[in-house]
Amino acid sequence: MNELAERMGVRLQILDNHPPNCPGQANGCFLSELDLAMPESLAPDLASGDFKLYFSSVSPVIEADSDAFAVRLINGDLHVLEPKAGATLQPGKTYPTRLWSQGHFFSAFYPMPNMFLVSGKLAPAVIAATRPTTDPDSKLEVLPFVAPMTDEAKLATQSSDDQTRWQTPERAFALYAKRAVDAAPSDIAIIPTPASFRQIDGPALDLTRGVHLMLSGIDRTALDPAVADLGFPESSSGVPLQIRLSTAMSPESYRLDARSDAIEIEAADAAGARYALESLAQQIAYEHGSLRPLTIEDAPRFGFRGLHIDLARNFHSKGEVLEVIAQMARYKLNKLHLHLGDDEGWRLEIARLPELTEVGGYRCYDPTETRCLLPQLGAGPNRDTPVNGYLSQADYVEILKAAQARGIEVIPSFDMPGHSRAAIHSMEARYRRLIAQGRKAEAERFRLVEPGDTTQYRSVQNYNDNTLNVCLDSTYRFIDAVIDDIKALHASAGVPLRTYHIGADETAGAWSGSPACKALMARTGRTVEQLGPMFIERVSTSLARKGIEAAGWSDGLNHVDPAKMPTAVQSNIWGDLFTAAPAEAHRAANLGWKTVVAVPNVLYFDIPYAAHPLERGYDWPSRGTDTFKVFSFLPENLPANASVMKDILSTRTTVTDKEPLKAGRSMTGVQANMWSETVRRDSLVEYMLFPRVLAVAERAWRRAPWEPAYRPGASYSYGDGKVSMAALERDWNSFAAKMPAQFGALERAGIMYRLAPPGARIVDGTLEANSEFPGQPIEYRSAGGAWTRYSAPVRVSGPVQLRTRTYDGQRASRVVEVGGS
Repeated sequence: MNELAERMGVRLQILDNHPPNCPGQANGCFLSELDLAMPESLAPDLASGDFKLYFSSVSPVIEADSDAFAVRLINGDLHVLEPKAGATLQPGKTYPTRLWSQGHFFSAFYPMPNMFLVSGKLAPAVIAATRPTTDPDSKLEVLPFVAPMTDEAKLATQSSDDQTRWQTPERAFALYAKRAVDAAPSDIAIIPTPASFRQIDGPALDLTRGVHLMLSGIDRTALDPAVADLGFPESSSGVPLQIRLSTAMSPESYRLDARSDAIEIEAADAAGARYALESLAQQIAYEHGSLRPLTIEDAPRFGFRGLHIDLARNFHSKGEVLEVIAQMARYKLNKLHLHLGDDEGWRLEIARLPELTEVGGYRCYDPTETRCLLPQLGAGPNRDTPVNGYLSQADYVEILKAAQARGIEVIPSFDMPGHSRAAIHSMEARYRRLIAQGRKAEAERFRLVEPGDTTQYRSVQNYNDNTLNVCLDSTYRFIDAVIDDIKALHASAGVPLRTYHIGADETAGAWSGSPACKALMARTGRTVEQLGPMFIERVSTSLARKGIEAAGWSDGLNHVDPAKMPTAVQSNIWGDLFTAAPAEAHRAANLGWKTVVAVPNVLYFDIPYAAHPLERGYDWPSRGTDTFKVFSFLPENLPANASVMKDILSTRTTVTDKEPLKAGRSMTGVQANMWSETVRRDSLVEYMLFPRVLAVAERAWRRAPWEPAYRPGASYSYGDGKVSMAALERDWNSFAAKMPAQFGALERAGIMYRLAPPGARIVDGTLEANSEFPGQPIEYRSAGGAWTRYSAPVRVSGPVQLRTRTYDGQRASRVVEVGGS
């Protein structure tokens, strides 16, 4: 079997995103073909079908057509392909299986790697052809078993109404030319842009001799990381740097004066002082240690400027989290939402419940799920892989301390009552262990499964066993135990747990067959539909008693009775920007809740940067979210986004403010979100976040002059002129002119940010090329030729390949081609 796994050929080809007939599906499907090529020699038992092939497909298979194989769902995205009874596989022959699956399939990076074979009691074997590899030039993950997607007519759209077009080099050229930065290099490199920046006449300050730090009213330890970010040593002979606090300033604000002989910072608090130092550090680096005199006055737009990272679906290391924290501080983000528990993994050690991480922290091939969870999301059959793992208590405390040192609040999250499969199966493993030891009462104390529950359901992610039973006392004992342990970890780090995110989203109808729920409904008169809100109200109230503010996703919080909720509640708005989000956000704000805008159309960063089959990420809320789109977001006037953005089908949409904000109510802040179903490496975390994080930092910190004031009840349509595109593009030009300096800083920090391929066209035999941001190095070559630096239009013949490079020359973008057939 190991030889078969090493030598079997696998090819997955996406054939059509809108085939004429979708079996049993009124809402569309896609057609693909999975080809399995048998090696030239095949052991008799394997030839007779004595094996199973497991693979992940996040789009459930509706129907399979194959002479040799049958396909069935295991759970979630895990499927199994089995030789049909009586089938005999011939050595050297290729066997196709046509698959009709739910949804649509727009990216060659949407498939999941690490298909594996199982036969009897043999150790499972990963099929070598499905292992991910790494491109040596771009450093990006490659899935070699996925066939190129080239037929735009069949593959780019999901319906006749879909106006999406792939971002070809020619279309990118036109797009970049429209946004072209023709201004001179900026005098200021600071992102987010300060509220007021003015350069002053006078000789430059030489920071290369260091700084002499003098503090008044502020603890030095609160500034240590920010001082280190200046990049110059402290010295008594250095440039005097005076920092003092002022009670007359708004929270997090600062004033910075750099004159010919000294630098003075006046700040409202430690946060303001840190932000002043970060601004100073960016400008010093831009001016290579010689700082021209300047004055900055600055304050944030929002008090909540957040970033969400999902460690649950695929694990990401402590080191990566710490690196992200450092970059958050650089760009003045102050809330880190760590998603630590979901269906596919539990990622934080809870000492009294070791199975949560010993079982729930790993995915592998164990049908009993005693050692690990089922291998979802292409995890493969082995425990020892990078997508597995968890944060130890010591790791988490280190993260808390690092975040506190940079003024960042960590908001932990374990999604409940849905998205809880890892917790449920981990606690069931605990139950079995303790029952075997004769400790029945202890086994049942935190059990999350109810014997006799006959409820049948499928969650959004296709699980039939991922929802906590909200009618069991043991469910609430479990939640209290987890919260108490997390609160203790925060206390040990000297960082109080102020906010806990309960999730509360995408809960399946999971309780109709539960004896405990039937009894509760009979006793209280509640319906099944009222059980989910009951859970949220009860957990939120329990958190409030512990001095912790409850946060949750808006679709869950929408159903609660506000009168049964604590006064302080945070709602993260993730409805569709063009339909539900404006009303959801306004409803939450009108209740007096903290309202954090996190709409997936713009603020989900696991989404492709552009509509193209070689861009990676989920695409259900947006076919392309580039840095410009994030920059153009209007967080305080959600309906007005329809004036500058098209919807998921790339069509013009009208949005009307049907549930207006009350006078005096407003948004609390914004949060960018990176989910990790398709993000299997730490480097891909950085690739998906950067440079988009810089744009969300800009919008969270600074209200742009082109943003129209909110008007209750107003309607907006794409291109209606209610948002000035000319003013937006001028502001973008100013922002983009700062980006080369920021890319240099990211490169020095080792951040693998995304490089957009160049735009290009050939007109009358002349190659013209441009880039997303000014000054990005572009290279070109004829087929088989050497790469040459592009500097101006050049005569060419035949097809030409192009790519951009990082400023330090260490990485390249994916390669694009113009002039081909």
